[in-house]
Amino acid sequence: MPLFEVETDAHIIVTWADTQENAQEVVQDAYPSDQIIRMTRRPRDTWVISKSALGLLDQEGPCHVARDCLAKASGDKVHAIRRYMHETGVDLEAARKVIESNMVMGW
Repeated sequence: MPLFEVETDAHIIVTWADTQENAQEVVQDAYPSDQIIRMTRRPRDTWVISKSALGLLDQEGPCHVARDCLAKASGDKVHAIRRYMHETGVDLEAARKVIESNMVMGW
């Protein structure tokens, strides 16, 4: 079954569907108020996210520190960002990217 990447005005959705129309239906069922901006049939049946694109260049560093900060902040993103900035000395934008990336990965 093909894998589709669907970008809406609010989300990026990756879903399996038999056809492009079926993929559209999945998006409309899940997010009825979203407008589809772009739909791409992926050339393979997997989807890969580059760690460098997420700002996670050091495999050992940011993930473990960020996850520790999220745990200490009980999942509160703003508190975790502040903790991460304090513990690593990075600026707000770098801390936000790392914390949000780890939240998406299911810290």
